[in-house]
Amino acid sequence: MTNRIAFQGEPGAYSHEACRNARPDMEALPCRTFEDVIEAVRSGEADLAMLPVENSTYGRVADIHRLLPHSGLHIIDEAFVRVHINLLAVPGARLEDIKEAHSHLVLLPQCEGFLRKHNIRGRVSPDNARAAREVAERGEKSHAALASELAGEIYGLDILARHIEDRGDNTTRFLVMSREFDESRRGEHGMITSFVFQVRNIPAALYKAMGGFATNGVNMTKLESYMIDGSFTATQFYADIVGHPDDENVKLAMDELDHFTTNVEILGVYPAARPRG
Repeated sequence: MTNRIAFQGEPGAYSHEACRNARPDMEALPCRTFEDVIEAVRSGEADLAMLPVENSTYGRVADIHRLLPHSGLHIIDEAFVRVHINLLAVPGARLEDIKEAHSHLVLLPQCEGFLRKHNIRGRVSPDNARAAREVAERGEKSHAALASELAGEIYGLDILARHIEDRGDNTTRFLVMSREFDESRRGEHGMITSFVFQVRNIPAALYKAMGGFATNGVNMTKLESYMIDGSFTATQFYADIVGHPDDENVKLAMDELDHFTTNVEILGVYPAARPRG
């Protein structure tokens, strides 16, 4: 055991915050790409991976669903991070000093109201944590970063304004992944089973495949399609359902799914982090 959890991004990224919240006893290992995160776990450099899968404002994270089925890893937990955006600057800077704020392209529009009010120009950076690091290295009072409080803590920046996002509900869902498959637990808020499948090439195959979940009272909280290897004819589906494969209604639904699919692969069985409506 290395007691490390890998994430994509620089120290202070929101994925780093997710690691700290979900596994505070583990050392967070920054990686350049999602592929590097997965490889760190596969190679034993880290025990767990923290991967973002969807955001309440911007939808699913590109490439993640493509990577999961071939990762060789299994989902063991989910984690949610409320994306609070803060204006960070070098010590001694004041709000009225700030002329430019640097952050990821996705974060800048979320603070448009605040930036306009204070006549601050937004500047795109590849990563919000990198923006914080570069503002600290630059050392100029007129430059700030839009990032997490954790980034400010790591790079020694002052928080000039907290929670400046225009919307109050922006949340990212993460999956915690491991080399080991574990379906032995039961969660306080129920269980989630995640899987991918391909439907058979017959009329109404998807409709028929989904019918078993409806007739057996299984709540499907996510169903997404994506192309395989860039083909417009080969489609794979990713699904989350509420329940455990040992539950009788889930067993019946999965049996029916098998009749109309060519392949079903369970990616993980894990406790729900919060109640599903």
